[in-house]
Amino acid sequence: MNSFSRRRILTAGAGAAGGLAALSVGTAANALAAAAGQPARVSPIGDDPGPHDPARDGEEPDLVNPPRTDHGTLPNLKFSFSDSHVRETDGGWTRQVTERELGISKSIAGVDMRLVPGGVREMHWHKQGEWSIMLAGAARITAVDQNGRNFIDDVNEGDLWYFPSGVPHSIQALDQGCEFLLVFDDGSFNEDSTFLISDWFKHVPPDVLAKNFSVPANNFGHTPDPEERYMFPLPVPGPIASDRIIGNGTVPESFSFRPSTVTPLTFRSGSVRIVDSSNFKAAKTLAAAIVEVEPGGMRELHWHPNTDEWQYYISGQARMGVFGASGDARTFDYRAGDVGYVPFAMGHYIENTGSTPLRFLEMFKALRFEDVSLNQWMALTPTKLVQGHLKLSDQVMKALSKTKHSVIPA
Repeated sequence: MNSFSRRRILTAGAGAAGGLAALSVGTAANALAAAAGQPARVSPIGDDPGPHDPARDGEEPDLVNPPRTDHGTLPNLKFSFSDSHVRETDGGWTRQVTERELGISKSIAGVDMRLVPGGVREMHWHKQGEWSIMLAGAARITAVDQNGRNFIDDVNEGDLWYFPSGVPHSIQALDQGCEFLLVFDDGSFNEDSTFLISDWFKHVPPDVLAKNFSVPANNFGHTPDPEERYMFPLPVPGPIASDRIIGNGTVPESFSFRPSTVTPLTFRSGSVRIVDSSNFKAAKTLAAAIVEVEPGGMRELHWHPNTDEWQYYISGQARMGVFGASGDARTFDYRAGDVGYVPFAMGHYIENTGSTPLRFLEMFKALRFEDVSLNQWMALTPTKLVQGHLKLSDQVMKALSKTKHSVIPA
């Protein structure tokens, strides 16, 4: 398997988890919970002497041993790309997490894609808007809008792009290859159902193609099968100047964006970079926050008043607690490569439970990023009214902040 083949990731804790095999799940989970700083569950029926998977249990301590505050029947809010089907081709590989994999995810779907050096994601278009972040390597992207204005750019690690629905585009890896996350504004999206240029050519009679392009029909009928062109290798492109074409002008709003140009909201234990239509003008249907949290820190208790939240964990590990009203609450654990989901308006927090920085995306099918801070709401509400509800001490009330602190320290 060459260096550009799909990664086979072994968890660092697999050996330790195997050592727990002789213990009951309850005992193992309590030990893991204690190591993570979470109180162990006290229950006479907490063990599981039957068949179980200690390695898997070790990755899901808050499902095996949920906090006592969890209650009710919130749906599953997690799916890992590691559990997704992988489609492999000569040009790279791809896998997706959509509504089919994560049933609650009605508004957004995600695709993880890897291209070999020179590998091309075939010229195509979608019914959905496409937002992307480059996770590793670099690629050349091209597009042409409905007015015949063209676009070309090279995007590197950390850069973004957005192609509106119906806009045809392509992606080609540069000399080191690349991996990127694609986010679509429709949970039912299917990467295997895009409009491919080769697929269309295969399904148009040669005489119609001849008439359309004003050349003899014998020029057609040689198009490779679409399965050969979905992702395929080509020579690595040269300098971008050599690929620029003078046409009907360039698109008025760039389809690429550098988050490094955004001044982050900085806090003692992390930062938040907001990228939405206010600064990335082309991104009309998807807004994002790129969040970093130091060990022990936490994305504060909050909710989003405009839409659902789709998450992608880039590095580190986390615990998320979600409050769904009517007494429903549930806690999930996440690692790099996992997808999380928070339904519209549900309160939640995301805590860094690891020893390294946590980095993740918050994605929204919306024009703008919006959130409401529990702390700020309470601080800007009359003190006696808040105390009358929650019986809080004066010490708590004095500690409330009128300024939003999206990331709070340990």
